[in-house]
Amino acid sequence: MKLRFPHVHTPEETAEVARLAAEIWREHYVSLITAEQIDYMLGKFQSVPAITDQIHHQGYEYYLIHNGEGSTAGYMSARQEDGKLFLSKFYIGKEYRGRSYASQALAFLEKLCQERNLTHIWLTVNRDNESSIAVYKRKGFRTLREQKADIGHGFVMDDFIMEKEIPVP
Repeated sequence: MKLRFPHVHTPEETAEVARLAAEIWREHYVSLITAEQIDYMLGKFQSVPAITDQIHHQGYEYYLIHNGEGSTAGYMSARQEDGKLFLSKFYIGKEYRGRSYASQALAFLEKLCQERNLTHIWLTVNRDNESSIAVYKRKGFRTLREQKADIGHGFVMDDFIMEKEIPVP
């Protein structure tokens, strides 16, 4: 099934991203971090005001992941920095995992990098998120280092930084 990746522009699309974030994060991250941290991070990073600020003031681009059946399967967010693409958010709903959606989404981002002459895609991923780490490794990402970031209210993000070199066309 061929996916589409519409760029998020409207308040309705932003609200759809926030709705997806709440659904996906509460399902996926409950085994990795506390419910309190999930709620805090959703409010701080994935609420409508936070997403709107990221788009309008921080240089982030959000994309929905639409399948051919008219459903929104997930979303991603990225920002160009220092000749690379920082993949800030990449989430696919549980019912859509294992259907090559991640492969198609990453291919979309690689093409975007090539069009913009960006040399790498990099990301942060929770050190305990084994399923996502395995996907990234299969897609050619390598672990560069570990990073711990204090995000406030006593919460810490304990991540790996991973990167993939993008071939020049």
